[in-house]
Amino acid sequence: MRLAAALLRCNGVGCHGAHFEYGRYPHYVGYNFFRFETESSLTAIIILALVALFIGLRLYSVLGERTGHEQPILKPAESEADARLEPRAQARSGSGTPPVELDELAYLPMAGPGIRALLAADSSFDVARFLEGSKSAYRLILESFWKGELDSMKPYVDGHVFETFADAVEQRKKDELVLDNRLVAIDQAVIAGVEVERSVALVTVRFEADIAAVTRNSAGEVVAGSLSDAVQTRDRWTFRRDISSNDPNWLLVETDEEE
Repeated sequence: MRLAAALLRCNGVGCHGAHFEYGRYPHYVGYNFFRFETESSLTAIIILALVALFIGLRLYSVLGERTGHEQPILKPAESEADARLEPRAQARSGSGTPPVELDELAYLPMAGPGIRALLAADSSFDVARFLEGSKSAYRLILESFWKGELDSMKPYVDGHVFETFADAVEQRKKDELVLDNRLVAIDQAVIAGVEVERSVALVTVRFEADIAAVTRNSAGEVVAGSLSDAVQTRDRWTFRRDISSNDPNWLLVETDEEE
């Protein structure tokens, strides 16, 4: 019907031209409108994808990727004094030295103020190193006393303590008795008290140890004790040092036995 109307209004040439334009114009307009919407949607999707990619790259640059090699979060540094108050766990090294347990008691609570006073007076004092040295001295002095080898202990004890040990060894010889003791293990060594007076420091250590004690007569017969039955002993030894001196050694000045 639309084609017939056009033929009536136009001449042959014009009619043909009008028909041609009339027939394709609506088709041309409709096609471009759909294409425009499609291209606009694709453009919006591409823009959104680029924005998402940009945000992702920014987050990656800020947060990074976990690879298992991240640096640990740093903790606030401890004060130098607090760092020396408690022994630190040490990795087992080739020397075979056992690590110090974190829960191992380094000092009794009542000794805390004295230790801090000692650290203030002598910055080189180290609790862990001192306890290791005191355990070595405990073993050396006891074994020297049991064997009667007084010269071995002399550099590590005060004159009064040395005389006390020497008198006991002399009496043992008169009684013709021999000690066949063995220090099985030192279960614990803790600082029980600290005193600082001017340049002199006194540190008392409480030892818990298992000792197998045997006393023999001149014939070698056992008259007391048993090597197969270790007895737990508790001793308090006090060590002294002049902290103004360059000599790092501590001397044993007093021995007591806990009940």
